[in-house]
Amino acid sequence: MVFNPNPSVILISGSLCLTLSGFSQGFVFGCSHVSPALFPPLPEEPQPDIGLPRERLSRAEELKERKRILRENRRNAEMERAARLRTVLIPLDEVRAEWERTSGPFHKQRVAKHCGLFRDLFKGATFTPWVALRVHYSQEDEYLVPVYYGNMVTPSEASSPPEVSYEADKGSLWTLLLTNPDGHLRDADSEYLHWLVTNIPGSDIKAGKEMCHYLPPFPAMGTGYHRFIFLLFKQHGPIDFSQDARPTPCYSLKMRTFSTFDFYRKHKDAMTPAGLAFFQCQWDSSVTSTFHQLLNMREPVFEFVRPPPFHPPQVKFPRHQPLRYLDRYRDTQEPTYGIY
Repeated sequence: MVFNPNPSVILISGSLCLTLSGFSQGFVFGCSHVSPALFPPLPEEPQPDIGLPRERLSRAEELKERKRILRENRRNAEMERAARLRTVLIPLDEVRAEWERTSGPFHKQRVAKHCGLFRDLFKGATFTPWVALRVHYSQEDEYLVPVYYGNMVTPSEASSPPEVSYEADKGSLWTLLLTNPDGHLRDADSEYLHWLVTNIPGSDIKAGKEMCHYLPPFPAMGTGYHRFIFLLFKQHGPIDFSQDARPTPCYSLKMRTFSTFDFYRKHKDAMTPAGLAFFQCQWDSSVTSTFHQLLNMREPVFEFVRPPPFHPPQVKFPRHQPLRYLDRYRDTQEPTYGIY
């Protein structure tokens, strides 16, 4: 590096590099080797937070609570003896409740961002799911299939509406929706609305107004895994969702076409996203009956069509070629008479 008083010109190993002041990237002419440290990557722009405000505890209160728990554990002789003998039992329910209250919302937000939920639903805007949304599907044999944050659930397991619960204050109103951003058959930027319940008093889902009844998942064959996302919104008061209502029953995919971003933008002054949960599923045999019996349409099947194998032009006298060389250029309908 040669010192140059002009900040807009940098000399590197005798080559001339022009940079633009105020930018981390520059236009380089005639430089064969440029250190990447000279041009660091641009920092990511902070995404807008559209979620509920965080209730922050003072650092002094957190330390005081932590010290209180440590003192109680040290005074507990039974816990000390069980820990020494390696027979102590960890209360997993209490651990999960503590996780949901402290670091759990940030972990859920990180997973949702990694799976592209905020990018596809809110065009990059994020929120922290402070309200723990618990969803599970009940099966005939009293077996429960939970929905966490990206676990696998088959369409047959999700054939009926799930049980949804969350903690809510008395007198509060909520909105719950289920959408699929990966399954639209005609527009890649659109979604299918599978469930919409609005003006839910507290956590009583059955007491809310069902604007769109539940439709089972129907990921088409050959389209891989689809994300099915439960979103919970906290309303600031009663909202008129008459424009978002669908007829009952509604098995028209055109009427099920949905956009979470447009839905939130229309009601953003009256509600705030507060919780989420999602699962992934792919085609199984129950999807066929959903297309035929509920949607009353032929089942679409997506398959990869392999191009024909490429063969170079045939030569008259092939040398150093395998014995079946001529079979590459033989008409497929021409019999070989068992020679090969």
